[in-house]
Amino acid sequence: MIPSQFDDIRPFIAEELPMVYAQLLGDETFLKVVAAVFPSVPIDAIKEKMYACKSLLDFQKAFFYDIVQMIMARSGNGFQMEAPTLQRNANYTFVSNHRDIVLDSAMLDVLLIDNKFSTTCEIAIGDNLLKAEWIKAIVRLNKSFIVKRGLPMRQMLQASRTLSDYMHYAIKEKQENVWIAQREGRAKDSDDRTAEAILKMMTMGGEGTTVERLKALNIVPLSISYEYDPCDYLKAKEFQQRRDTPDFKKGANDDLVSMQTGITGYKGNVRYYAAASINAFLDELSPDLPKTELYRMIAEHIDHEIHLHYHLFATNYIALDLLQSSTDFSDKYCQEEKAHFETYLQQQIDKIDLPEKDEAYLRERILTMYANPAINHLRAIKA
Repeated sequence: MIPSQFDDIRPFIAEELPMVYAQLLGDETFLKVVAAVFPSVPIDAIKEKMYACKSLLDFQKAFFYDIVQMIMARSGNGFQMEAPTLQRNANYTFVSNHRDIVLDSAMLDVLLIDNKFSTTCEIAIGDNLLKAEWIKAIVRLNKSFIVKRGLPMRQMLQASRTLSDYMHYAIKEKQENVWIAQREGRAKDSDDRTAEAILKMMTMGGEGTTVERLKALNIVPLSISYEYDPCDYLKAKEFQQRRDTPDFKKGANDDLVSMQTGITGYKGNVRYYAAASINAFLDELSPDLPKTELYRMIAEHIDHEIHLHYHLFATNYIALDLLQSSTDFSDKYCQEEKAHFETYLQQQIDKIDLPEKDEAYLRERILTMYANPAINHLRAIKA
């Protein structure tokens, strides 16, 4: 029996599924979404398929697997994963860079199934994205657990402790995998860095020393590489808004627009690489390290592994050369690819609607998004 302290953040359990299905099938907005996603499938067939799913993994395989495959067939050129050192029956906490609000974790689940892992992931998702009850229900059906944000300090500390306890429980007792981004929110400029606060949260739960608590989570750095980021122009727009308006705050629908754009927009090729568990690295650390130094070194190790295992595309090298007004990496792409990317870049800038539109700045921001993975990868190789 799952402890009741996790009831308001955990994914659903098998016994709750019939009730959840009934609630969703009675929600008009959910039914409209289903009709849009499966236009030729009668709702009675959807209902029958839902009630046939007796576990969350059943539901993922019956619905989410096909949906993600369909999304990528329409808006990408395929997605692949390498995980050469991982055991298919072990359980891991995947700590990854974060490009797309929805698809990063959704594609990982599909890839885990395709790569014959024993189970998929329980996914950490911020409650700021759960704008409606049916959305909250869907993500909990997709094995998501909820990260509470925007709380007063005392409540935030308790929520972080509960979150950490749940992650340890999911790995140890439920024998699930866990996915969590290396920092809160996406790195808008693709300069991916692990927030030490994430590691500190992880050590609020579990037992033993700080290192023992992290080892219990079996952390795996996960590199996610997109050839094209359909949200690049939205991120660039936000950069200018924050530059021009110091007290800028995102609108109520901005995250929903990013979610929709990320799902439907062109992504090209997407590659995942799961590095080795960091447990061997943790074993090498001196037990006398001050905690501040310990967290810094662990975060830097995760960053190094993520950067080292990026898959770089022509888009990354072209952006770096354009950003630096050089031809240093011209052997990594042809002139046709460069011309195509420059056309794409202008098309993305043209989508940005701002009253005081600074095209030079927006161009630099988008180029930086594509160049940073190359910059960090090249540094990691030399380290």
